[in-house]
Amino acid sequence: MNAPAVTLADVAREAGTSASTASRALSGRGYVAPDVRKRLLAVADRLGYVPNLSARTLKQRTSRVVGVVVSELGNQFYAALAAGVEQTLREANYQMLLLGDNSDVAQELKGVRTFISMRAPGVIMTPVSNSAADLLVARGMPVVEADRRLATSSCDAVVIDNERGAHDVVAHLLGLGHTRVGLLVARTTWTTDAGRLDGYRSAHAAAGLRVDRKLVVKIATHATDASPRIGALLDEERPTAIFAANNLLAEQAWLAMRERELSIPGDISLVAFDDVPWMEMVQPGITAVAQPTFEMGRRAALLLLRRLEDPSCGRTIEVLEPRLVLRGSCGPPAT
Repeated sequence: MNAPAVTLADVAREAGTSASTASRALSGRGYVAPDVRKRLLAVADRLGYVPNLSARTLKQRTSRVVGVVVSELGNQFYAALAAGVEQTLREANYQMLLLGDNSDVAQELKGVRTFISMRAPGVIMTPVSNSAADLLVARGMPVVEADRRLATSSCDAVVIDNERGAHDVVAHLLGLGHTRVGLLVARTTWTTDAGRLDGYRSAHAAAGLRVDRKLVVKIATHATDASPRIGALLDEERPTAIFAANNLLAEQAWLAMRERELSIPGDISLVAFDDVPWMEMVQPGITAVAQPTFEMGRRAALLLLRRLEDPSCGRTIEVLEPRLVLRGSCGPPAT
């Protein structure tokens, strides 16, 4: 049989204080003499007291647990972003509840409804559609978009200059003499993928080259035919270089090249958007656009904290700059 939970009254009685004094000491809200606070904390720790967050939320009408929704929990990019959010919230005495929506609108809506029911003070999200953000805003809940923005959104946001990052990495390939650069990009309406496609096109335009549409392959998120479509691009269109517009597509392209025993960069060059750890662990290392992902999460959390402090402050859109990391996966086209 489980022992009854230790209550705030139990802690107060054991420490010889009133329940209100114990509440102030353990919540960190209000003045308590230092020696009394120290005694109460020691007693709470000894008795194994755990505050009833549900009761506190009902009383205060909000919690200190911020909701965070990202597209894919297994993707290293989103893990780094969430780490930046968590550290910043923790330093401000908030916690986060992290959910993944697998880039699915229904799962995203289910997640934000959970945050509404738990009375989260705000939500940070990598938005999939307008539906979830609109629902939160209609409930008066602050929302910060990270990594990408929705066209009709009025929320604060932190994003990357995707067009510049893509332009720089494709211009590097064109500068090496490549004229047939294949593009692997996610088939979405997100600003991330649109920006990277625009950067690919602008680099070609700046070099006086026309884009061959057959070299542009748009692949839906979690598509089961991704590998064969990448293989078809390599086998049928014979690009001399591939630009993979996210780290998952880069990994699939790298595997397809290995299966065909293509030498990188002797037979074909490979560049990527999203510099994740495996790219510097393989030989040769993969040239990539590095995003300040942890910093993006940190800035998103700071924007939310600012909004909680001053709900009337003006909307802020922060654009962070990417960085091109040159490694050995690029070389002149084979002659």
